[in-house]
Amino acid sequence: MYLVYSPEGSEEPKRWKYNPRKIMSAEREWVERRTERNWSEFTKDVVQGSSLCRRALLYVFLKREHPTVKWDDVDFAWDELTLEYSKGELIEIRKTASETAPADQRDAVLEKLDGEIAEAFEDPDDKGKAQLPVAD
Repeated sequence: MYLVYSPEGSEEPKRWKYNPRKIMSAEREWVERRTERNWSEFTKDVVQGSSLCRRALLYVFLKREHPTVKWDDVDFAWDELTLEYSKGELIEIRKTASETAPADQRDAVLEKLDGEIAEAFEDPDDKGKAQLPVAD
């Protein structure tokens, strides 16, 4: 999964690979304190659209590149920050959906996923080992 930040006025969006299993312990602990969620809850809330959790995640990635950035400096319009699944992750989601989606909705769900897969960014590091972006 990728966190994609496209602030108004920027020429190129900034893209970070987001794998919750690769966030360092000090960063995870900071996130847990700031959001008052344990890491597992946080990763689920990021995917489900929690603004606070997405802001905390953006802060972590910005802080890595700009160590002097402060929490209060991180502010974004909702359409400036998105999460994008990689092609490998979408293929895994499709596999699960093909087995679990209700029969009357399955074709529509799979068709939508096929369209997203065709457009998705292909990460060469994901080949054969894509995992969904939630912590176990």
